[in-house]
Amino acid sequence: MAAASAVSVLLVAAERNRWHRLPSLLLPPRTWVWRQRTMKYTTTTGRNITKVLIANRGEIACRVMRTARKLGVQSVAVYSEADRNSMHVDMADEAYSIGPAPSQQSYLSMEKIIQVAKTSAAQAIHPGYGFLSENMEFAELCKQEGIIFIGPPPSAIRDMGIKSTSKSIMAAAGVPVVEGYHGEDQSDQCLKEHAGRIGYPVMIKAVRGGGGKGMRIVRSEQEFQEQLESARREAKKSFNDDAVLIEKFVDTPRHVEVQVFGDHHGNAVYLFERDCSVQRRHQKIIEEAPAPGIKPEVRKKLGEAAVRAAKAVNYVGAGTVEFIMDSKHNFYFMEMNTRLQVEHPVTEMITGTDLVEWQLRIAAGEKIPLSQEEITLQGHAFEARIYAEDPSNNFMPGAGPLVHLSTPRADPSTRIETGVRQGDEVSVHYDPMIAKLVVWAADRQAALTKLRYSLRQYNIIGLHTNIDFLLNLSGHPEFEAGNVHTDFIPQHHKELLLSRKAAAKESLCQAALGLILKEKAMTDAFTLQAHDVAIAVTYNHDGSYSMQIEDKTFQVLGDLYSEEDCTYLKCSVNGVASKAKLIILENTIYLFSKEGSIEIDIPVPKYLSSVSSEGTQGGPLAPMTGTIEKVFVKAGDKVKAGDSLMVMIAMKMEHTIKAPKDGTIKKVFYREGAQANRHTPLVEFEEEESDKRESE
Repeated sequence: MAAASAVSVLLVAAERNRWHRLPSLLLPPRTWVWRQRTMKYTTTTGRNITKVLIANRGEIACRVMRTARKLGVQSVAVYSEADRNSMHVDMADEAYSIGPAPSQQSYLSMEKIIQVAKTSAAQAIHPGYGFLSENMEFAELCKQEGIIFIGPPPSAIRDMGIKSTSKSIMAAAGVPVVEGYHGEDQSDQCLKEHAGRIGYPVMIKAVRGGGGKGMRIVRSEQEFQEQLESARREAKKSFNDDAVLIEKFVDTPRHVEVQVFGDHHGNAVYLFERDCSVQRRHQKIIEEAPAPGIKPEVRKKLGEAAVRAAKAVNYVGAGTVEFIMDSKHNFYFMEMNTRLQVEHPVTEMITGTDLVEWQLRIAAGEKIPLSQEEITLQGHAFEARIYAEDPSNNFMPGAGPLVHLSTPRADPSTRIETGVRQGDEVSVHYDPMIAKLVVWAADRQAALTKLRYSLRQYNIIGLHTNIDFLLNLSGHPEFEAGNVHTDFIPQHHKELLLSRKAAAKESLCQAALGLILKEKAMTDAFTLQAHDVAIAVTYNHDGSYSMQIEDKTFQVLGDLYSEEDCTYLKCSVNGVASKAKLIILENTIYLFSKEGSIEIDIPVPKYLSSVSSEGTQGGPLAPMTGTIEKVFVKAGDKVKAGDSLMVMIAMKMEHTIKAPKDGTIKKVFYREGAQANRHTPLVEFEEEESDKRESE
């Protein structure tokens, strides 16, 4: 074994790699065992990967490190100043600082990362996803420096990274494409004329785009110019290229993508499809594999089309071919992501593979571990992306400390893919994703049940998250039926984004009991105040409590117990028993139960409450910490309600700050390029006299 590549671990069976399934239908297909018969193996390229640098951060860096450790490959981390104490730094065998928090000065600095690879003697670089993962120049630089880039050749990144080029290549390869304009003339007039020719609604897309960046839907000619300028600004910021293309917008489409793999020997296979239709801000939020309602013959056509796409650009490594699918299951090439996808774990769960291991093996020159016939699909898997964001505020991303973080227990059918721990900060400088919750079961309904069960056990305090939203989404009847499409969230907005209701009186009783037991307040009678409701509590000598809320009395009994370092409240309210995780921090009581989460505030005096959210003289506040990208107004300008005042870049997103009312700008507090902290006033704003009189 000493002569074999470190990524070529054990080969099994008499003739070639063969996995052998554990005899249980209750386990996902990733639960395999190796037969003990082994043989030595040397890669065809003679390259030996014993140390890999991960040019990324967060959960994907941790994910790659886990497989590297399994294979006996050392891992090298790079980190910015903001990530000095992060999880991926602690997991790595070696870690190197590469600069300040802004990604342009750290994770996007090709020269710094190459220098670390040389210093650490890493033979290969895994780019993860995002950052430099689809950067042709970086892949070429690795090649020039004699470092293995764990990804496709630079030519494939170039051809697939420029959407106009990729559409031409796909059409020539017999892959269906959507009507659009992919030309070099980028003048406003040319783009507008082609949009009119194609017919509204149309999509504006950054030619080097991905992850919804630089993408806008335009529904009429009147809004074309504003959306074009916004798409260009975001594309320039994200990809340093503001070129765009125009495509016909397919109404209520599905977003279905196929995982492909190619090797240096001309082989290519597909590992079935994933449905990623349910999105907000053009970014995926729940993914599943396989896609619901897809017939075997359509699945085969999708896979074969994806393989044709991969072979058309001599693809090597992991890639994803993304398709738009209409209601009749006709599909059209959208783009190819020349990297490992965020949602790759659902494919691993239904195929029993480790795709990062495949990446390392293929980068070292091996053939694809399995033939197309040997890749089988079993069961169903979901991935829910848990974000630091506020769904009730247009999914505004947030930053801050993870004051409390507890997760469901990981097992063979439940994976927690994360790069943070309790006490860590979700940084304003990077994507706000906290974790990916991945579950597997024998069929879709069973997997969906497991997903909801696991989401209820994912408890976070310290910032807004989308966990309750994901519970609403995964429990929606249309989602349960598999009727998914990219307009799913807007279509079901009211049901999915229900405003937080006042806590039920029974919940107030639970919270009051939890507070009493936690604080050991055992006096005979007293009054609590929560949610502006008085709770009159009387201690009964049998150990129970009588609680009077308005005109109703409740008999409450229960106690606290500890389990896995968490405190739980077992409670009976008027004879109805329940169990909830109990956390009390500062002036808030948190209850996490099978129904979801409840926050009950214990009021603080008004003189301690925060400043009005309307800001200085009714002017807007910064929704979060970020950089002022564009300023459209100056002191003395008169504006109308809804006029754009500024554009702010925060957490990899562009936010347009608009005037709340008609009025006059008295002062602008920030210049372009300046950093604004969350909830600070951006402008001083004077209302029109008529508006003042109406408000009085």
